[in-house]
Amino acid sequence: MTIDKLKAAYEARPFVPFTIHLADGRTLRVEHPEFMAMMPGGRTIIVVLDDDSWQVVDLLLVVSLGFGSKDSKRKPRKRSA
Repeated sequence: MTIDKLKAAYEARPFVPFTIHLADGRTLRVEHPEFMAMMPGGRTIIVVLDDDSWQVVDLLLVVSLGFGSKDSKRKPRKRSA
């Protein structure tokens, strides 16, 4: 994962929520750009979580970004007749 790819996801307009996957198995959901801040040095971010706590993350620990639903399991779609 490159810092440029994370920055592109963060700055996308319209913004698309994404999940940051870390090397230790944790995931951090970014629902809105106001819930993440990138430090000027470009190597560290702060992510605000749903419970108003926050995590400081070294971007070298980010292994991937996930886009899509919050839920990992997809709900079946109703088919119209």
